[in-house]
Amino acid sequence: MMDMKSAAAPETVLETVPPHHFVSARNGCKMCAPLGASIAYRGIQGCIPLIHGSQGCSTYIRRYTISHFREPVDIASSNFTEATAIFGGKENLDTALDNVTRQYKPEAIGITSTCLSETIGDDIPMILHEYAAERAAFQSAHPETVCPPVFYASTPSYKGTHINGYHTALHAVVSSMVPAVRRETAGESINIISGFVSPEDIREIHSIMKEYGVPYTILPDYSKSLDGPSWEEYEKLPDGGTKLCDISSMGKAAGTVYLGKAVQSEQNAGLWLESVCGVPLHQVLLPVGIENTDAFFDALNILSGKRTPENQTEIRGRLIDAYIDGHKYCFGKRAIVYGDEDFVLSVCAFLREIGMNPVLAATGAPKIVTESGTDEKLEAISDDTDFETMLEKSKSLEPDIVIGNSKGYYLSRRLNVPLVRCGFPIHDRVGGQRILTLGYRGTLNLFDLVCNALMEYKQEKAGKGWSYV
Repeated sequence: MMDMKSAAAPETVLETVPPHHFVSARNGCKMCAPLGASIAYRGIQGCIPLIHGSQGCSTYIRRYTISHFREPVDIASSNFTEATAIFGGKENLDTALDNVTRQYKPEAIGITSTCLSETIGDDIPMILHEYAAERAAFQSAHPETVCPPVFYASTPSYKGTHINGYHTALHAVVSSMVPAVRRETAGESINIISGFVSPEDIREIHSIMKEYGVPYTILPDYSKSLDGPSWEEYEKLPDGGTKLCDISSMGKAAGTVYLGKAVQSEQNAGLWLESVCGVPLHQVLLPVGIENTDAFFDALNILSGKRTPENQTEIRGRLIDAYIDGHKYCFGKRAIVYGDEDFVLSVCAFLREIGMNPVLAATGAPKIVTESGTDEKLEAISDDTDFETMLEKSKSLEPDIVIGNSKGYYLSRRLNVPLVRCGFPIHDRVGGQRILTLGYRGTLNLFDLVCNALMEYKQEKAGKGWSYV
């Protein structure tokens, strides 16, 4: 059935948005690198992010994360001033580490650099090395003192997007916590290193892994720390996150499944585990759509030695049936897709499965990763773009729908087409952190959202009120 639909669909042609070499970026299709690193750190139990830069950087990140996750999010800062920018930030960083350790009593501290601290040339590894020596001397005299481990990710935004920061932070955590020795025998546990997805998506991965009945570690795991229950009293560090002891054991796993391909080799924690510890790496696109989700389960089947759980097979069958039911609503429709690289790649694959044409697919990253390789159409995805450029190009493409985060709302408004909100950030609706897109269940949810958006638009634009579409 799937092959028949693919054969029936007209060829997809993705328009390329040329880089704007001679004009400034206007409302870029990305966020800053430290934001992504902060999200990754919040997925580790008891870890607090610390921004080495100005107070404005941490405020910007808090604003974006709080409005999306609808949770209080503490982001510490070394609080640069004009004098710090001239004379260096060592004293500020030392003071920030002391204050955070005293006030939060964290299990770990995740440091992420900023454009300012990188531009003035702060040697943060050297600063941390000297700080660790000073703390060790202090701790020898005061053994009751607890010094949490410190992770450091170099994340100036002029070198990448929030996705680069996210993966860089994960690499920093793994390479710091996992012993750099090759495993002698393979364990039973499976590592799942997730791309930038919603807490609901991570909960779905938990559910799938429990069906397999094998031990596993998900990194990062902000399914509770960024979307938890209400509190009677304020918690500085919410419960949840990947345990440090589980991270340190990732080098003994049966293998790693890395969800996402928009990650550079030097930022790839799964590649580090494979090259240093000998843990096999299976890297797949985000499991959105049947083909990508099949690849995810194939990797799990290889590492677990088990077959796809029966429940997942049943959900896959319902998904195929839903494709058939909704085919007449979405076939031949033209879509604009934008957001993170992995989100764009996976959603475009899903759209082609259901017979839709992604006529414009855009990301703010300077370079798109197309290691999936088998589909030459992916090479036409536009990169390093902004929403103003996308709007100018979209006017001639006659799209039927827009798919992406809240930053592109004015695209759908000016183009007068519906918007399906998913990805990050979702500022203008409640529940952005609970949007499910991964796996067969997530694909089914996304399919319903797309079909219903198209049907609602048709219904509202009709000359007469229809109760049957």
